[in-house]
Amino acid sequence: MSHSRPRIDTAGRRVRLGRRQLLAPDCRAARTEEVADAVVGLHASDPATVHLAACARLTVPDPADVERALYTDRSLVRLLCMRRTLFAVGAQLAPVVASSTGQAIAAKERAGMITWVLDGAPGWDRRRLAEVEAKTLAALAARGEATAAELAAEVPDLRETIVVSPGKPYEATVAVSSRILRVLAAEGHIRRGRPRGGWTSSSFRWTPGTAFADLPAPPAPEARAALTRRRLASYGPATVEDLKWWTGWTLTDTRRAVAATDAVEVTLDDGTTGLALPDDLEPVPAPEPWAALLPGLDPTAMGWKARDWYLDPDHVPHLFDRSGNIGPTVWWNGRIIGGWAQRADGEIVWRLLTDDGGSEASAAVAAEAARLASWVGEVRVTPRFRTPLERKLSS
Repeated sequence: MSHSRPRIDTAGRRVRLGRRQLLAPDCRAARTEEVADAVVGLHASDPATVHLAACARLTVPDPADVERALYTDRSLVRLLCMRRTLFAVGAQLAPVVASSTGQAIAAKERAGMITWVLDGAPGWDRRRLAEVEAKTLAALAARGEATAAELAAEVPDLRETIVVSPGKPYEATVAVSSRILRVLAAEGHIRRGRPRGGWTSSSFRWTPGTAFADLPAPPAPEARAALTRRRLASYGPATVEDLKWWTGWTLTDTRRAVAATDAVEVTLDDGTTGLALPDDLEPVPAPEPWAALLPGLDPTAMGWKARDWYLDPDHVPHLFDRSGNIGPTVWWNGRIIGGWAQRADGEIVWRLLTDDGGSEASAAVAAEAARLASWVGEVRVTPRFRTPLERKLSS
């Protein structure tokens, strides 16, 4: 007897997105840790994204709660991991993320840094590099926290510079401290502490160690399978290509991770094969109609490689930069319908690229914009990666 493959249509995927990404108002969370767990990891390349993405999903949006999780309780850990991108993940999940993706990336970062320093900085060899790293860690341990400049004051070798891309229009002079500290952080020896400025600042103090250093890390194959299950629970159904793109794994490792889970193949509306957990095959009840204003690099907007089911391909040139980074987006019931920005005077402005949802959607978006403005207050947010629509709206 033949069994037909389960089907999950686009409407069902959008319902799951609204619920599991905590975007519908009746699905929002009380604490930042719940948000990070729900989306698996918050993009952290742009410091503002962590706060904006978390607060969009909190019942009571408050950047102080995000700072509590990051810097006081240390229940969120910043890791260089999936796709060589910085994420903030829950401390309990951090060993899984480190083993499945972070350790391999850290090894590549170290190899690249060694070549970069030894080839570009006269008088450096592996012994000197090891000594500088040891002195840096000792200085940080003695201080408890320090900026890169403060560490360089105690370890003068960190001040040495290398000219990058000499003779090119984008030639730059870079301190060796930037690469050394990045590698030490990727390996878990140090971590980014509280920034010197507000929550939009990228000028971090460094602190020793990581919150997950003493937790057992599973072997890489087990960690990849565990991360795949977590990913499908929040983002399923997803394709093998979606998982490969998001993790940065090879196709072989991705397929092995999927095979180690109990994922079920399902048919999607475009005829492609998706993967879902076996307890996620039945229809999911739709939440109340919802709108959301999400920041650039939001984990939901960047959650899948194939995005046509929630993003009109005609809108991509307005909402993405040339490197494929998405800017601030406006959502309605599981679809991106526009973009938003903050002007210099603090006003939150937006533009809808489609009239889907009509007046109901417009009113809901206006309410979300007011909600965002109410907690952002006097803070001014400029995305690290500017997109055409964001630039237009903010000018």
